[in-house]
Amino acid sequence: MQVLHIAAECYPAAKVGGLGDVVGALPKYLCAAGTSAAVIIPKYALKWFDDKHFSTVYEGNVRLQNQYQPFDIQKYNGADLGFEFFVANIKNKFARNGIYNDLETGYGYGDEVSRWLCFQQAVLKWIGAFSPEHQPKILHCHDHHTGLIPFFIKYCPEYRQLSQLKTVFTIHNGLYTGAYSWRSSNLLPLYQAQAQGLLDWNDTINPLASAIRCADVVTTVSGSYLNELMQSANGLEWLYRNEAHKSIGIVNGIDAEVWDPKTDSALVATLKTSIPAFKLANKTEIINQFDLQPDLPMVTFVGRLVAEKGADLIPDIISRVLNSGLKVNFVILGSGDPQIAEHIQGLTHYFPQNVGVRIAYNEKLAHVLYAASDFLLMPSLIEPCGLNQLYAMRYGSVPIVRSVGGLRDTVPDIGEPDGSGRGIRFDRFSGEDGFWAIYRAVELYKDKKAMLELQKKLVAIDSSWEKTVKIYQDIYGL
Repeated sequence: MQVLHIAAECYPAAKVGGLGDVVGALPKYLCAAGTSAAVIIPKYALKWFDDKHFSTVYEGNVRLQNQYQPFDIQKYNGADLGFEFFVANIKNKFARNGIYNDLETGYGYGDEVSRWLCFQQAVLKWIGAFSPEHQPKILHCHDHHTGLIPFFIKYCPEYRQLSQLKTVFTIHNGLYTGAYSWRSSNLLPLYQAQAQGLLDWNDTINPLASAIRCADVVTTVSGSYLNELMQSANGLEWLYRNEAHKSIGIVNGIDAEVWDPKTDSALVATLKTSIPAFKLANKTEIINQFDLQPDLPMVTFVGRLVAEKGADLIPDIISRVLNSGLKVNFVILGSGDPQIAEHIQGLTHYFPQNVGVRIAYNEKLAHVLYAASDFLLMPSLIEPCGLNQLYAMRYGSVPIVRSVGGLRDTVPDIGEPDGSGRGIRFDRFSGEDGFWAIYRAVELYKDKKAMLELQKKLVAIDSSWEKTVKIYQDIYGL
């Protein structure tokens, strides 16, 4: 392999959000473009693994203070992913029903520090066992769960034989830094004392900050998001500005094979020639499933029900719209903050014929919703890149987004005089601005000709990984 992607998630094996989608697609398209790429993640006790076959390729131990944690690296025997897929089997730390949180309680596991320290070191021990000619040339690390790897290979004697490897660190969500107290420093491998400052930020061990300092290249998942981090990043603004010389924002692509309305097996009807017929067939399924009023514009939200996604605005926006007399159907699919989920679920009692809610992660239903909806709502407080708006456009759904991060980069407003418009944008993070954005959407929906022309434009947009892969190949320098 030339490039090894190291991450917490990888679709279809383990996915919570966009990180999983990216790690499951970028290596596939790199391989197709001639750059050999592989992926390694922890082995979770998730459904995808139940009927999959793996072969053990390495066994070892990670030392955590005075204890040794056994692990083995396993290679997936299937050939359906488009890239080599490995897992670090660390049973005491990752053989659980969730990736970050217990699915029954919704809470974290409480041993996050030791979990990710084990995973990162297990990966490095495995790579260190390779002969030099078989080692990957690039370690592509994703988010804070892998943020200490660039530091380890440069400043830990145990891993210095890997110091010649180039590291690329991608920030999918800078809100999460993985910071923890120096009281846990005894869990770290031995490192050069003079390098301690590269671990520290505000008297904590901060994996994200360490990766920004130590990685050879830092990428974010959109140019606007990189600029935003330089202005507001929970105290890391100076660091982002200081490391700007080695940083670049690259908008994610989407897996055009998984997200293809012409062949998508999850859909009630695929897109053949008529966009209206395609949308109607899938919309009818959703209307029947949620018992909604027919013949109304449909606005959907698909994603995590957390504040950063603007999910706490949804009850206010929907109440304003439906109490104003506008005739709209809303369908919400997602899971996350229990309080936000409860408030959103409560909308079904006040507006039973216009609001459908499914509190769950359901990949198949998500595909149908993109095909069924006329509009996709993304009122995000923070949105590093966003993939849902790209999925929606490919399925002929018009995105309604707040002007932030990657949403600003990928969704020009339909009011732009140069004709570049792809959706409807609003600026302020408020229920009022969200209401007026949906008001504009309803007016667009009434103009059947303009709506169809926009849908034709959206489904023709090329958001695939091919263009993005070329940028990564240039970064890798292979």
